[in-house]
Amino acid sequence: MEIHFLLAMIVGIVIMAIVILYYVPFLMWFSACVSGVRISLLQLILMRIRKVPPGVIVQAMIEAHKAGLAQIRRDELEAHFLAGGHVRSVVHALVSANKANIDLSFQMATAIDLAGRDVFEAVQMSVNPKVIDTPPVTAVAKDGIQLIAKARVTVRANIKQLVGGAGEETVLARVGEGIVSSIGSSDSHKTVLENPDSISKVVLSKGLDAGTAFEILSIDIADIDIGKNIGAGLQIDQAQADKNIAQAKAEERRAMAVALEQEMKAKAQEARAKVIEAEAEVPKAMAEAFRNGNLGVMDYVKYRNIEADTAMRESIAKPAAAKPKPKE
Repeated sequence: MEIHFLLAMIVGIVIMAIVILYYVPFLMWFSACVSGVRISLLQLILMRIRKVPPGVIVQAMIEAHKAGLAQIRRDELEAHFLAGGHVRSVVHALVSANKANIDLSFQMATAIDLAGRDVFEAVQMSVNPKVIDTPPVTAVAKDGIQLIAKARVTVRANIKQLVGGAGEETVLARVGEGIVSSIGSSDSHKTVLENPDSISKVVLSKGLDAGTAFEILSIDIADIDIGKNIGAGLQIDQAQADKNIAQAKAEERRAMAVALEQEMKAKAQEARAKVIEAEAEVPKAMAEAFRNGNLGVMDYVKYRNIEADTAMRESIAKPAAAKPKPKE
């Protein structure tokens, strides 16, 4: 029994020691004191209670103190951690900015971090500018030749515009728009090929980095390729369209001519029918004239002679039929 009791006491002492060391980080406090950071042991215990890791805060304070950043306070670091920020990233950014002579305050760094941007990467980009390759941009010069250009944009992070400033996509879109406008205003594609730097000058003069989180340092045209002859293609399409319109109008005129011809044929047939109908009435009229005594025998003979003369003249006026050649 005494052995079991002794073991239980030892286990209890170990557990109590672990709990005490967890809530009373004496070694962490000693490390801060040795590094020159003034922080009380009570504050470290209260950090544990507030669910703030003392190791993160102490390490950040030691780094800031060694870098000469005396304006960083413990309560500000705790508040930033509780707000969901990245304490180590903010301190790293402040140290880098201080060494690079970049004006970056603690409030600005925490605001950038809470806005969802990597503040340490932004400071690095301010020191070492970043090169962004644009996708192929297609534009057409005034002579109708299509050009495909690729550009490299060198940008530097604008610390003051990181909160609320537009990102890389906006910069690329504006640069692409500037390239299209510059090529489209050129009289000939040869001018663009001879002086590609003219595109860079025109695009840079537009101030495309306004309202963005970056500062455009340079725009370099990496490659220009010749595409299709858009002007010739449009002329061919226009000519084909004019041809189709002309063919449609000609077909319309032909249809109208056919309809007029059919109408004239119908009128001619109607006239012939009336003539035949009128000729059919002639014998009846002559018979009526004979009965009434208005037409005599001599008059009828003269009428028949006139018909015979008319038929003879018509037969003489018609061309003779081709006679068959005699066989040899």
